[in-house]
Amino acid sequence: QVQLVESGGEWVQPGGSLRLSCAASGRAFSDYIMGWFRQGPGEEREFLAAINSNGRRTYFADSVKGRFTVSRDNANNMVYLAMNSLKPEDTAVYYCAAARSTPTWGTTPDKYDYWGQGTQVTVSS
Repeated sequence: QVQLVESGGEWVQPGGSLRLSCAASGRAFSDYIMGWFRQGPGEEREFLAAINSNGRRTYFADSVKGRFTVSRDNANNMVYLAMNSLKPEDTAVYYCAAARSTPTWGTTPDKYDYWGQGTQVTVSS
């Protein structure tokens, strides 16, 4: 089991950048696929990105390809989401999540076993 805590969310102007962090506790962190999701008010939780257990492969939703980058540091139990060219529609609560490794990417919330509490990102001028 892992416990996850996101941080780094804040207000930013359109076109700006942020890096979100997710700190994990648990001896099995390196065994998990890590995903990032977001959820705006009254909206469904939306998949953004995932990274496999050793950090060598990543997968992104079409809406953020070319703008967001996911990475992980297993030695320090950290996963990151770097966000560039932010738009007002990126405003949401951002969550990291952990899934036990599978042969395919998990792009829906039900595929993930553990979740952080979320961090608010607000993009406005």
